[in-house]
Amino acid sequence: MIRRLRFAAAAILVLVAAAPSFAAENWPDSFSAYLAKVRKTITTVGMDGYLSVVKNPDGALLIDVREDHEYKAGHVPGPINIPRGLLEFQIWRTLGYPEKVDMNRKIVVQCRTGGRATLAAADLKAIGFTDVTAVIMNIEDWEKNGKPWVK
Repeated sequence: MIRRLRFAAAAILVLVAAAPSFAAENWPDSFSAYLAKVRKTITTVGMDGYLSVVKNPDGALLIDVREDHEYKAGHVPGPINIPRGLLEFQIWRTLGYPEKVDMNRKIVVQCRTGGRATLAAADLKAIGFTDVTAVIMNIEDWEKNGKPWVK
C-alpha cells in the first residue's frame, strides 16, 4: 500500500513538473515568431472588445474554432462551433452556399488562447473573406472574470 502511494505521489510530481511543457502557450520560438508575424496581417481584438461583440453581434458570425469536446465542456454564448481543421470546408454552408455568400460579412473567430483563432482568421482572409477578426485572449480568464459562459 505504501509503495503504491509513493508511486502515485511520484507520478503526480512528474506530471506537475511537466505540465508547462503540455501548455499550448509553450511553443517553440519559431512558432511563436510565426504567430506574431501572422497577427500583423489580421485584425485582432482582446477580451473586452470580444465581450462587446458577444453582447451585440450586430450581424457578425461568431465562430469558436476549438474542438467539439472543448466547446461542449464550456463556451462563450453566441459563437457556433466549427473546429479549426474543418473551418475552410464548413464555412460555406454556414453562410448559405450554394446561394451567394457574403464575403464581406463580419466574422469573429475565437479559440482557447488565440493561436488557432489567429491561423483561422488568416486562412479565412486568404480565401477571400474581407472582415475577419481573431480574438486574442485566454478563455480561462474569460470564465474566471465572470464573463458570459455556458456549461
